[in-house]
Amino acid sequence: MVMKEYKPTSPGRRFLRRPDTRKKVTKDNPEPNKTKGKGQSGGRNNHGRMTVRRRGGGHKRRVRDIDFRRDKIGVPAKVASIEYDPNRTAYIALLNYADGEKRYIIAPENIEVGDEVISSSKADIKPGNALRLQHMPTGTVIHNVELRPGKGGQLARSAGAWAQLMAKEGKYGLVRLPSGELRRVLLTCRATVGTVSNREHENTSLGKAGRARWLGKRPQVRGVAMNPIDHPHGGGEGAKAAGRQPVTPWGKKTKGEHTRHNKRTRKFIVRRRKAKKADKQDKG
Repeated sequence: MVMKEYKPTSPGRRFLRRPDTRKKVTKDNPEPNKTKGKGQSGGRNNHGRMTVRRRGGGHKRRVRDIDFRRDKIGVPAKVASIEYDPNRTAYIALLNYADGEKRYIIAPENIEVGDEVISSSKADIKPGNALRLQHMPTGTVIHNVELRPGKGGQLARSAGAWAQLMAKEGKYGLVRLPSGELRRVLLTCRATVGTVSNREHENTSLGKAGRARWLGKRPQVRGVAMNPIDHPHGGGEGAKAAGRQPVTPWGKKTKGEHTRHNKRTRKFIVRRRKAKKADKQDKG
């Protein structure tokens, strides 16, 4: 997709770059029966305490009801429109099923209005079709991958993301994720063929701080600019480096610290996305 640039009529326009959505998006207004209102928490939990910083404000949004399960088996559907979704980086596609039902799915790359897609064990290996991993040939590029059969796709859902079915071993398939992680996934899990749309999203430049505020992102203050009471990096005279390993205001490491502690599913990871120190020593 072509990136759209603007004439520098203002400081914000000078650096603004974003995908030319008008060439891909075919409909502006969402399907009325497939949306609902979305509240804003401002990063606060049910006790009113802030648990996620730098969130708040932004434009009002309506949640699109996305079909991540693709559980309408054997019923063909035609792509009615490609739409923008303010709640995700990828585009979404409105499907009109043969029985009259309408559903939204994450739009794959190179899908067009009028294309026919289906969720079936006998479906062709083409973008938009959903199958179980056991019915896909090895090497297939996929997205919207389930971790539990019937729960709905959880992996490879953002713009331009894709995973790949590398091999089949017993009741598991080896799937390489966008992060490089190699993971065992049950072959009875369902996935969609193809790459997620809007792969040029990563090249977007907002152009000005105000556009980030429209997205609900509030300013971020550097720790070294704070006082010692507010941040471990704070204090001192003049500009300086942190003087220690980067940490949060509460002293936890922010770079290189493993935050995953799920022992129950660790056995499904064949290769981590980042090599451990032991692996590096073995290679050396």
